[in-house]
Amino acid sequence: MAKDILGEAGLHFDELNKLRVLDPEVIQQTIELKEECKDFVDKIGQFQKIVGGLIELVDQLAKEAENEKMKATGARNLLKSIAKQREAQQQQLQALIAEKKMQLERYRVEYEALCKVEAEQNEFIDQFIFQK
Repeated sequence: MAKDILGEAGLHFDELNKLRVLDPEVIQQTIELKEECKDFVDKIGQFQKIVGGLIELVDQLAKEAENEKMKATGARNLLKSIAKQREAQQQQLQALIAEKKMQLERYRVEYEALCKVEAEQNEFIDQFIFQK
């Protein structure tokens, strides 16, 4: 009965018969909540470490991807410049071929003219020799 009167006044006795302001059940729940909060804070800390590591890994992969992208862009530009150089070289060679063909045609015409002159001279020589 004295415990009930004290309980109504908000005073309680614990296991060691010490007078407490809080109910022993509330104290136990508070202790459990404190332990759960500590576990939660520890888990949040671990989660932050994991997320931090993940962010660092993603940043590193992003840097590597950017480097590879730059290398690919450089290689593509190099291939384009090589293709342009080959195209220019091909045009130069085609111009040289056209020039050589024209030169060959000139030489052919000159050869035919010289052959005609030679034939005429041989004919003249033959005629000269037969006249004597």
